[in-house]
Amino acid sequence: MSGTSRLPVSLREGFENARRRTRAARSPLAMINLDLIRNIVFFLFLWKWTRRVLWKLKGRGLFGTLIEVYTDVRRVLYGWFLRMPGVRTQVRKQVEEALTKLQAKLVPTNTTRYLTLPKEGWAEDAVRKELETLATMDHTRWEDGYVSGAVYHGEDELLKLQTEAYGKFTVANPIHPDVFPGVRKMEAEVVAMVLSLFNAPRGAAGVSTSGGTESILMACLSARQKAYVERGITEPEMILPDTAHTAFRKAGEYFKIKVHLVACPAPSYQVDIRRVARLVNRNTILLVGSAPNFPHGIIDDISALSKLAVKKRLPLHVDCCLGSFLVPFLEKAGFETTPFDFRLKGVTSISCDTHKYGFAPKGNSTVLYRTQALRTYQYFVDPAWPGGVYASPGIAGSRPGALIAGCWASLMTVGETGYLKSCTQIVGATKRLLSHIQTHPTLSTELEILGNPLVSVVAFRARSLNIYDVADAMSARGWHLNALQDPPAIHVAVTLPIVKVWERLAADLEAVVDAEREKERARQVEGKKTRGGEAVTGDAAALYGVAGSLPNKSVVVDLASGFLDLLYKA
Repeated sequence: MSGTSRLPVSLREGFENARRRTRAARSPLAMINLDLIRNIVFFLFLWKWTRRVLWKLKGRGLFGTLIEVYTDVRRVLYGWFLRMPGVRTQVRKQVEEALTKLQAKLVPTNTTRYLTLPKEGWAEDAVRKELETLATMDHTRWEDGYVSGAVYHGEDELLKLQTEAYGKFTVANPIHPDVFPGVRKMEAEVVAMVLSLFNAPRGAAGVSTSGGTESILMACLSARQKAYVERGITEPEMILPDTAHTAFRKAGEYFKIKVHLVACPAPSYQVDIRRVARLVNRNTILLVGSAPNFPHGIIDDISALSKLAVKKRLPLHVDCCLGSFLVPFLEKAGFETTPFDFRLKGVTSISCDTHKYGFAPKGNSTVLYRTQALRTYQYFVDPAWPGGVYASPGIAGSRPGALIAGCWASLMTVGETGYLKSCTQIVGATKRLLSHIQTHPTLSTELEILGNPLVSVVAFRARSLNIYDVADAMSARGWHLNALQDPPAIHVAVTLPIVKVWERLAADLEAVVDAEREKERARQVEGKKTRGGEAVTGDAAALYGVAGSLPNKSVVVDLASGFLDLLYKA
């Protein structure tokens, strides 16, 4: 007999029977657990989508939800139609024809093209000569005040000082504050000055950025990160007026934030606060208002938005990029104004472009926060990179210190008195243009001012004319104005150069409206269509006429993408 003991047969059979009974009992239990898990997953899925539907109905209402669904279905179906073989070929042909015409305007063929590096570097005089040629290429005369917005001043002395400041800091980079301490000091002071301008409380903070778009992107990123860290929100949503700058929509796409657009109905063209309130839900991370907005120059009811933000415990961002250094001076200059800054408890962040009415060089803006903690949410820090600990305040790493120097020099040169004077001049000219349109017999009959603009933008639409024909006719007279859509309109953003020629602008507008009225009468006599027919031939009329009539904008996207491609065609 071996040294290994063996269990009796009866005992071994008992163990086997027990094992079989355990397996038999475990099998139904496993089935129950699996069914339970399936039911939980299904319930969570059902709850998630039921909650979304309820939020949709609460935010848009039954009628609004049905309209939204109808619009989406119509857009999708029309998109399929545009992709049908015969239709797609025809659409592609028309897009290419339009881009060919655009290329003829944008890409000159009568100039020398430089597509590779020169074998030997040019002499300085040769470079200067070519730079002069490039600077004097045929263009819309912004120097004479013929451009709406775009160039916000043309004062030669300030331009010279900015160029000098740029030259002193050409190689400076704020990412190395120990190497360029002067740039660090100037940047901090610029932010501090702008915070003071917007009545920031003690403990407020900010950063400088490359422009209004980056400032808005950073504010949205901060709100998203705050909601994730403090509330665990993984499906963030933000609510903004449909007139808010499109940079908010870009932020939504970049940072995966769902965007809810709220109408800004006539006659005020301010965001509908009740609709904003209805759209708030657990996933809401940010409310938005403009002071003023770009399309119509209207300041939203920031006081009401602030109260809603406080009530719902949500961040509120106010976009003051366009108002910049005008809105803070309205009251001191004796103009009508409305609350918009950090004096309102609900306002948690503000974007302000120093390169607009702050007259700094292009590429300068700021984003301001009520607290330093809010600013921290936009920081990027990597403590484990093999290249060393890396930290940046925003999207950019290296940044041009020369632009910061130009901005600091501008703010210090103009000063509070200078900005108050420019506000008086710019807003004063805007009021005079506005009054002229509203009181002139022809203009008041044919043109309708949108809302009550308080700052530097005047937007108007036509009562019986095609407003895009008016825009094209003004372009033919050398003016570069902004065409708008939804509703079709034009706006003028008054700048210091325009201040000097606003009467010429008004006179040309009168002449154009008179001429278009005569054309309209002739069309009616001849039985021609005034919109979408053979009479519509101008660039603005063609583009916006097509865009406004299409339920699916993919053709417009193709045109815009082609335009962007042309910008890089040497």
